[in-house]
Amino acid sequence: MAETKDVFGQEPHPVEDDLYKERTRKRRKSDRDQRFRAFPSMEQSALKEYEKLESRTRRVLSNTYQKLIQSVFLDDSIPNGVKYLINRLLALIEKPTVDPIYIALFGSTGAGKSSLINAIIQQAMFLPVSGESICTSCIVQVSSGCCVQYEAKIHLLSDQAEELSIKLDPYIRTQRRDWDGEAAEMRIWPLIKHVEVTLPKSDLIPEGVVLVDIPGTGDFNSKRDEMWKKTIDKCSVIWVISDIERVSGGQAHEDLLNESIKACQRGFCRDVALVVTKMDKLHLPEYLRERKAGNQAIQSQREAVLERNEMIKLQRTRILKEKLKRKLPADFKVLEASDLVYTVSAQEYWQQALLTEEETEIPKLREYIRKSLLDKKKRTVTKYVTEAFGLLLLTDSFNSTQNLPNEHLHMSVLRRFAEEKVELLEKAIAQCFACMEQPLQEGVRTARTSYRCILRACLVRSKGNQGFHQTLKAVCLKNGIYASRTLARIDLNEALTQPVYDQIDPVFGSIFRTGKPTGSALMPHIDAFKQSLQEKMTEIGIRSGWKYDSCKKNFLIQEISAILGGLEDHILRRKRRIYESLTASVQSDLKLCYEEAAQITGKKACERMKDAIRRGVDRQVAEGMFERAQERMQHQFQQLKTGIVEKVKGSITTMLALASSQGDGLYKELADVGSEYKEMEKLHRSLREVAENARLRKGMQEFLLRASPSKAGPPGTSL
Repeated sequence: MAETKDVFGQEPHPVEDDLYKERTRKRRKSDRDQRFRAFPSMEQSALKEYEKLESRTRRVLSNTYQKLIQSVFLDDSIPNGVKYLINRLLALIEKPTVDPIYIALFGSTGAGKSSLINAIIQQAMFLPVSGESICTSCIVQVSSGCCVQYEAKIHLLSDQAEELSIKLDPYIRTQRRDWDGEAAEMRIWPLIKHVEVTLPKSDLIPEGVVLVDIPGTGDFNSKRDEMWKKTIDKCSVIWVISDIERVSGGQAHEDLLNESIKACQRGFCRDVALVVTKMDKLHLPEYLRERKAGNQAIQSQREAVLERNEMIKLQRTRILKEKLKRKLPADFKVLEASDLVYTVSAQEYWQQALLTEEETEIPKLREYIRKSLLDKKKRTVTKYVTEAFGLLLLTDSFNSTQNLPNEHLHMSVLRRFAEEKVELLEKAIAQCFACMEQPLQEGVRTARTSYRCILRACLVRSKGNQGFHQTLKAVCLKNGIYASRTLARIDLNEALTQPVYDQIDPVFGSIFRTGKPTGSALMPHIDAFKQSLQEKMTEIGIRSGWKYDSCKKNFLIQEISAILGGLEDHILRRKRRIYESLTASVQSDLKLCYEEAAQITGKKACERMKDAIRRGVDRQVAEGMFERAQERMQHQFQQLKTGIVEKVKGSITTMLALASSQGDGLYKELADVGSEYKEMEKLHRSLREVAENARLRKGMQEFLLRASPSKAGPPGTSL
């Protein structure tokens, strides 16, 4: 064991060493308390318990890893089983605590995204706000604590929020203009496309949550259009931001909802909500004139705002839920959400002239953020401790001298069973993906019969071609896609394939959903495969005498969960590529058509460009453009199936080899990790206790909330 010395080469005094350890412990406790200060005391207790579990688990894994490295350090060759174990231990040790939760604020220019973030983080004018023009020019990520994900080119530091806001202004605001229309200041867009703002640890927003302010969709710059399309797919939550004056009937609002639902289909998004802003805006005489007769007379502006807010919430919840049901599987998590619509007012949050702080629903959004992080922490730590326990089970069994009778025969039976189940899984996946064939065919037929009408809607303008020539040229130069400041976003490829997506969306969503095993769902088939293997392992374990050596049985059961659990990330990464393969295929086939149209100049160039596009699309459709798109999507599904089967086969073969008897030559005598195993066993048992404590605290909190008096107060009262 190496001697411990200070920087001067002197051995530390025992008392001084104890003082140093005590200071370190207190500092860590203080840092932890700071990270959790945004949570109520009961939730803080649960988080601290989960963090202690995770921290102690990492320490056990590190100790085990060090012992294994030392035991094989001088060996010329390391057995494959030991290599596997060392690599798995290292991967778990280096695994991030919890990946940040990205919440996208997705809305049109001027909808109030930046104002909403300012209110949530309690900094009134931190991000640029303007009702007159586009403000935010780039992706802005705001987080508390440390969630930096990008390597910065430029660092800006300040102790004061106001001072930092001034420093940030040139990097995130679009070019401002004076009253005479002339540019007042030079802005740095498009050199800066991404800005991360890390705030001090907060009482309001917990560390581990990133609010993503996406520039207004439909902005005139196509680069921004590309930015939000790319950024939104990594977000697990999308808040569609729409102000009260645009939420009813506006095309831009409908486009935002459609894009958000597509993000659920192709990306990591699991939750969508509508946040209606500027709810304090109400002209009382007009509202009273249009208001239907109610049971209660309206006495004040405040009562009218509250009544209108509740009405908007009910109406938009019903409409949004119907829209989600048409596009997503019936058991998709967002459909079970108690709150799909939030009615907020950032201005009233600061002024409280009409509404109390609670009635502005800013605190409600903060509560949603806290709950999301707490739930993710619980899931992540539970999975982490369980996976670590499985590895320690195996590591401890390496040194077992028990030689069970007929074990080789039992392992052979388990191998054959696994091979048969992998074949059945492959057939189940093929049947699952085969559900796409019919809707794809129907969608292709619909697309072939409707593409001319779709093109006409995209290319013909009711007010003629004035000003449309340059827009159409930009569409062609960008391979069919253009984002305009004055017109709705144009995507010819997406428009042409929309009939196919209308047919496949419900089935596509069903394939990638979780829930009860059905013919069209992928993950439940993998879960059923896992369960059948675990049951067989338990059965063979009892017959072979593993009941006296439970390490081996428990390792197999835990490790199969870890192997198949890792498949979910692989599937999610491939999901987006599969979903977008239709539009990518059409865009590729029409590339020459777009290039030809973009070259047209001179007299009546706009009409000639339209004709070139029509001819090119007609030609490609006749040559099987939609059929090729269908084949490419089916090929992507085939590649996913092959990838899943290969990963499962390889991992299970390695796992069973690890669990085989020592006579297979995979093992050697390793360092004794019995103490680490016993500690890990205690930590694994503690998971249930921590979960039970959390449930008890939640029950107490709900009881106290029901028992407490209403918090409603008069206008202007701060709660």
